[in-house]
Amino acid sequence: MVGYAFMGAAHSQGWRTAGRVFDLPLRPVLAAIGGRDAAAVRAAADRHGWAAAETDWRHLVTRDDVQLVDICTPGDSHAEIAVAALEAGKHVLCEKPLANSVAEAEAMVAAAEAARERGQLAMVGFNYRRVPAIAYARRLIADGRLGTLRHVRFTYLQDWLVDPEFPLTWRLRREQAGSGALGDLGAHIVDLAQYLAGEPLVGVSALAETFVRERPLLAGTSAGLSAAGGPSVTGGAERGPVTVDDAAVFTGRLASGALASFEATRMASGRKNALRLEINGELGSLAFDLERLNELFFHDHTEPAASAGFKRILVTEPEHPYLAAWWPPGHALGYEHTFAHQARDLVEAIAAGTDPAPSFADGLQVQRVLAAAEESAGKNAVYTPVPTSVQTQP
Repeated sequence: MVGYAFMGAAHSQGWRTAGRVFDLPLRPVLAAIGGRDAAAVRAAADRHGWAAAETDWRHLVTRDDVQLVDICTPGDSHAEIAVAALEAGKHVLCEKPLANSVAEAEAMVAAAEAARERGQLAMVGFNYRRVPAIAYARRLIADGRLGTLRHVRFTYLQDWLVDPEFPLTWRLRREQAGSGALGDLGAHIVDLAQYLAGEPLVGVSALAETFVRERPLLAGTSAGLSAAGGPSVTGGAERGPVTVDDAAVFTGRLASGALASFEATRMASGRKNALRLEINGELGSLAFDLERLNELFFHDHTEPAASAGFKRILVTEPEHPYLAAWWPPGHALGYEHTFAHQARDLVEAIAAGTDPAPSFADGLQVQRVLAAAEESAGKNAVYTPVPTSVQTQP
């Protein structure tokens, strides 16, 4: 693994857990974790169960005891690390968004396609696909329970940037993060929209805004997702420019003609991790809220109006995706379980030699949507087509 902060901890939890819960065809071994700060990466290795700590990712990806490289670094390094790992003969898991630009994502897809010929696999880490309720929603849509889709509606609301004195972390710098709420949160909901609908977005119309344009400079480094017990600022009053968006809203059209709407913000006071969706079709509707992630709401519009309505489905039955390996019905899962599910799916794909999903090509498609949204926002919401050459994988 390259990177050891928020996502490094989450992925480590997934790798430690997957083989203890699922009957995997291959056994994950936590061989080495890498980061620039020797003391910090050694502490992370001890905390999360990695056998070795490295400070040079180039050495890490060529180690003989490493067959898979998991990339949990800021987006500006994804392309370089992923391409090098694939060329070194390793399988690759890369956190989302796939890259900071379409050009970088295209280079990663090309490297993944070349590596596939040699037997190496590559997957992008959109972990919310692995929420059992969302995976079950995809099953219902694929089975035709909603019929022809009319609307897909997604919001992802957080509030960790509301305080104007929150420091200038890497997530607020374009050169490292690529974009702000659009790439950080918008990538998730764009991927989910295309995954659940089973088709790509073909055009968008967007607006974006940076509400706090300067923030205190950061003392040290941090993932920077919470003010409480989180990053500290420099002792003086020095401030720096925020070079990414705080919030983005956009509408879009799916290939089938269904209409889509999206809102991504890190400035919604009182909302901690509120990813919400509703999908409406001719035969029914689905609704989901990540802050109640064991529940899915389903409306069957073919039922008589007198008794029809949204039904709460508690997604904890062994028949639901992933859940046969966990607890008895009614015993809820959480955020961290999505990373164990992600690890399971990738290990099974490697063992079977089948293409994992979401692929780097799926990650590129998300990147193209984000780039079109950013272009549209720069033109005050002019409708902007999304170049599409791939279909999302189920």
